[in-house]
Amino acid sequence: MPDISLTTLVVLCLAAAAAGWIDAVVGGGGLLLLPALLLGLPHVPAAHILGTNKAVAIVGTSGAAVTYLRKTPVEVGTAVRIGLTALAGSMLGAFFAAGISSDVLRPVIMVVLLAVAAFVLLRPSFGRAAADGAKAPATRARTVTAIVLVGGGIGFYDGLFGPGTGTFLVLALTAVLHLDLVTASANAKIVNVCTNAGALAMFAYQGTVLWQLAALMALFNLAGAMAGARMALRKGSEFVRGVLLVVVFSLVAKLAFDQWT
Repeated sequence: MPDISLTTLVVLCLAAAAAGWIDAVVGGGGLLLLPALLLGLPHVPAAHILGTNKAVAIVGTSGAAVTYLRKTPVEVGTAVRIGLTALAGSMLGAFFAAGISSDVLRPVIMVVLLAVAAFVLLRPSFGRAAADGAKAPATRARTVTAIVLVGGGIGFYDGLFGPGTGTFLVLALTAVLHLDLVTASANAKIVNVCTNAGALAMFAYQGTVLWQLAALMALFNLAGAMAGARMALRKGSEFVRGVLLVVVFSLVAKLAFDQWT
């Protein structure tokens, strides 16, 4: 593990807890966790940042998935098939991610952050109510589309970069399978476990995971994810929407400052 100050370690653990909470409720915990690692460990290669991020995220995502499965009806068969396709896509993405530098990664993350912020601002109902037609059963064609495009495409993105994957999965599953947002979030967690597992396997094989740091941060991420999943089931995510916007714009400003100064 690299030499890290106590202050930086505390901040990273708190960021892991907050990321787990956000990811469980509305998706997109990586929007906080990955930039926090980039900012806290500026001299660590990008591949090690990405690998450590996956080792932390898979623990919280698994905890949230278990919590949702206990409380929410989930199409486990469909979610697992999408997840297996996503696993293959994430491994491929992680393979290509090994050669990416932080100088390339920061602008990409800023674009993703701004795109998510724009979507949330333009869609005030995002995360608050079920999508239109949410109760309509998914056709075979929609299921195949979800398996191939949602699983493969978002899985590749998750292995390559990662931030916002949970949010993108919720949006895609809602649009393609006509799920309401809570059910989509529950399904997304199962898929996200698979994408994290595929990417983590590749990063571990390449030796680009800071395991000691990841283990400590994972405990905080798990606690945040379990609390977030329970809150999503109980209260919804209106408050998280506001918090997410604040976090997104703050991180964009910080990353932009570091990139161009």
